[in-house]
Amino acid sequence: MPAYKVKVKWGRELFPDIEANTDEDPLLFKAQLYALTGVAPERQKVMCKGGILKDNEWNLQLKDGATVLLLGSREQVPEEPITPVKFIEDMNEAEMATAMELPPGLTNLGNTCYMNATVQCLHAVPELREALEKYRVDSEDPGSMSTAMTTAMKSVFKQMERGNVVTPILLLQTLHRASPQFSQVGENGTYRQQDANECWSELLKMMQQKIPASNDKATEDSTIKKYNSFIEQYFGGTFEVKMSCTETEDEETTMAKEQFLQLSCFISTEVKYMHNGLKSRMKEQLVKRSETLGRDATYIRTSLISRLPAYLTIQFVRFQYKGKEGINAKVLKDIKFPMEFDAFELCTSELQNKLCPMRAKFKEAEDKHLETDIKAIARDSAAADEKDKKIETEDYWFSDDPGSNNSGYYTLQAVLTHKGRSSSSGHYVAWVKHSGDIWFKFDDDVVTSVTADDILRLSGGGDWHCAYVLLYGPKLLKKQ
Repeated sequence: MPAYKVKVKWGRELFPDIEANTDEDPLLFKAQLYALTGVAPERQKVMCKGGILKDNEWNLQLKDGATVLLLGSREQVPEEPITPVKFIEDMNEAEMATAMELPPGLTNLGNTCYMNATVQCLHAVPELREALEKYRVDSEDPGSMSTAMTTAMKSVFKQMERGNVVTPILLLQTLHRASPQFSQVGENGTYRQQDANECWSELLKMMQQKIPASNDKATEDSTIKKYNSFIEQYFGGTFEVKMSCTETEDEETTMAKEQFLQLSCFISTEVKYMHNGLKSRMKEQLVKRSETLGRDATYIRTSLISRLPAYLTIQFVRFQYKGKEGINAKVLKDIKFPMEFDAFELCTSELQNKLCPMRAKFKEAEDKHLETDIKAIARDSAAADEKDKKIETEDYWFSDDPGSNNSGYYTLQAVLTHKGRSSSSGHYVAWVKHSGDIWFKFDDDVVTSVTADDILRLSGGGDWHCAYVLLYGPKLLKKQ
């Protein structure tokens, strides 16, 4: 077998033209690396294209110019600690709270978990936090309910940044004034439980009227779309709706556009996955009057997305009103949802074509990762270097539409769950992604750390917490 000239990468250093003679024992090559780096052979991990070099066998496929990765350090292996290391998975809640800086919870002011869970989920959107921080009271309309609500949200978010348990009394009082239905009390004088999705919609509606869009780039470039509201810009999508009569070809098909701030996942006996629940609503049959036929006729209504927002809200339609009982009864069925969601199939062909370039970049990055698993390991070894460095990512929006999603790929950011049998009872909890596999569970003022596996168990099927509202954010691509 021949000798090869290879490049050896060790941390940030690169050693070119190192001879790897595969006719000699691999330990001789490791001795060369020891002379170059000071990393002892027994502490070396020599890798190429996903394989790890053995001490007694050349099991790597080398060629001239190949890059070999050396992992290992000169320092001595640290002695075993006197106190055994305890991993997060093995800690109880008290130990975990000490080990991690947990974010603040929100005090329950009497059946206000629906509001607390909503606020925690919305707080997961960094662009919203930034927009509220910049918000200033409208001098032309200082006394409106939308101004008061937006100001109260800003105040709560600001208090949450300080890291202590927050008592959102101002926000609750403002919500009661703006929407009196949330201030209903029961026979014992305490506030009644309310629907969290209604609270979610109300908060967005109020902020939509007051938080201005980020139109800085649009001011400089007339080709960039301008928005009136930040909420519309970052949370709002557009449907292209086609209505066609199935009973006559003489009636012209109509096209219209509809705006949305959330998608609905309808639950039926056939639906087992979120994607199917979304698609089932996007093509439906209905009966309405036909002017051409002069009578009621059957129509097919088809809806496809022509604009995807950066943050996509999906509501599981779990509550159905039962007249006899006078309650919104809950559908407990298990509906699976993904941690990574692809909305491509739900879009118009025009939007799909626009999404393709960014999707190709994701595919290219994925292929590189699969072809060279070595890079993933190198990334782990360089984690310390990256810790203090802000990772740059590609823009997730179209250049002419800031606040949109330019790939169709989403990552789950937050889940709002309900535990109980009706929307007017039970308990709401927020689950928000922190980093990697770590999530935070916000049960009012009690905050604990959970894993992604715990999140996937929220799909329903029993009396445990069921996903009710999901918040997906844009999937980010690291710049190459």
